[in-house]
Amino acid sequence: MTPAETNEESHVKPHIGTLNEKPLHAALKAWYAEPSDRFEVPLDGFVIDIMRDRLLIEIQTGSVSALRRKLTALVKRHPTRLVIPIAATRSIIKLDNEGTEQARRNSPKHGRMYDVFSELVALPSLLGDSNLQVEVLLTEEEEVRRRSETHGWRRHGWVTNERRLVGVIDRVCFHHPADFLAVVLPSLAEPFTTADLANAVSCTRRLAQQMAYYLRKMGVITVVGKNGNALCYKRSLLTSAPCED
Repeated sequence: MTPAETNEESHVKPHIGTLNEKPLHAALKAWYAEPSDRFEVPLDGFVIDIMRDRLLIEIQTGSVSALRRKLTALVKRHPTRLVIPIAATRSIIKLDNEGTEQARRNSPKHGRMYDVFSELVALPSLLGDSNLQVEVLLTEEEEVRRRSETHGWRRHGWVTNERRLVGVIDRVCFHHPADFLAVVLPSLAEPFTTADLANAVSCTRRLAQQMAYYLRKMGVITVVGKNGNALCYKRSLLTSAPCED
């Protein structure tokens, strides 16, 4: 880090800034924090969620595509970790105009680690970059909804007002492209198609195609032929490295 960057950071207060933050993002940042971390650090024209020594940490609770420009710039000069929460369980809470809870139910949707691939395909230029780490947090969340007169017609007038963190169930960090193979393809026979991949991990064919696209771009699987119109893949020989802070 240059002296200019150090001076630029010197005014940052050693607390977790939450100004204009959504509750889920603020709660995840607090959960993730370690004693020596710095928060809301200005660097290279951006504001970094967390700086841990030389490691930049960005927590993204919305679409990863919104971070494409920021991540593309940061990974050119800095080791960067993208943290993506996925709601394994979610409670849906409906509030009236006074903020009183009217109803609560469990969402039938249960996110899994594999869902991260539907976000990562938004970063094709960064796939396999040695400066980019990805960490998935499987979470318990509450989704708070309120009535709206102008929005939410698909939900009969109910719109999502905020998301809240209940807890973190598990975390998986991918430091090296080969780390994905250990989780996604531990025992799938070769060669395999995206249909085989979808069956192996019990996901949709579309998600399996996104997984294959990501793994292929990172160089951890290769195309070895076709079965009809379907591409056939096999694993590439890569070594894995642990995720380090």
